[in-house]
Amino acid sequence: MGSVSVLAYDGMTAFEAGIVIEVFGLAWPDIDQPWYELKVCTETPDPIRVLGGATLSSPHGLEEFAAADTVVIPSVADPGAETSDALIEALRHAHRRGARIVSICSGAFALAAAGLLDGRRATTHWRYAGLLRERYPEIIVDPEPLYTDEGDVLTSAGCAAGLDLAVHLVRKDYGAAVANSIARRLVIQPYRAGGQAQYIESPVPPEPDDASVARSLGWALEHLAEPIGVPDLARQAGLSPRTYLRHFVKATGTSPGKWLIAQRIQAALTMLETGDAPVEEIALAAGFATPVTFRHHFAKQLRTSPSAYRRSFRTRQQS
Repeated sequence: MGSVSVLAYDGMTAFEAGIVIEVFGLAWPDIDQPWYELKVCTETPDPIRVLGGATLSSPHGLEEFAAADTVVIPSVADPGAETSDALIEALRHAHRRGARIVSICSGAFALAAAGLLDGRRATTHWRYAGLLRERYPEIIVDPEPLYTDEGDVLTSAGCAAGLDLAVHLVRKDYGAAVANSIARRLVIQPYRAGGQAQYIESPVPPEPDDASVARSLGWALEHLAEPIGVPDLARQAGLSPRTYLRHFVKATGTSPGKWLIAQRIQAALTMLETGDAPVEEIALAAGFATPVTFRHHFAKQLRTSPSAYRRSFRTRQQS
């Protein structure tokens, strides 16, 4: 699926760049497919300082950074500071030649300075959303989602949301089965929809702190093809529906209905990729009441139809 470059900068934490290195740089022994070629790049040849006192140097500069198929800005040192002219030109050059441009957290400010977010929906960490909107009013800043996907330009919220976006990119390139395998190795959820709220008390289902909710989620994943309502989930958790709703939202940042739709879409992706069953059968097997409902939610989340997704995935696998 081509090359990936990530920018390392002076004063950075290693976590965000580490996300990119972990997902796109490792050779995963259980994935028998050609993987990405990763380069860590810096603006200057001088070693950069990482928080904690370590230094990092790389033979790859902005020329290699702009030449990759997927270009990632993990953050910026100071969202209020000006982005260097050299980095702006590198981002614009990468975009002109058709690269996929990605930002994590405050990296959106670099994309904004290059004009790549003008007229687009974008997100960043919730604490920086107001500043991004103030400095770049041409951008449709949405502080709510974990990440946004505008096709050739993608942005994510805080650091952990960058991990969700990285797995989302793997899903786009290789499909749900490979993305799920990566998620299992990273011990994270295989799918958190970009539209899930970023500012929640607990960003992932708690375990074992709220074992009752976790138990209900596990049960739901085993019974997706069946009609599932809040009373059913509450019964599995041993809670009243009202109490369960409160616990669920606190734990996941979303509603049971939205969570179920996301999981059913995820199940449908695997069926679309690995089999030839008609869309109507897949809709029912994934737990949607009707194929019309399935197509509606599928298009809302993935911006394409189930049939078009299947064709696109098969084409990518054959190319």
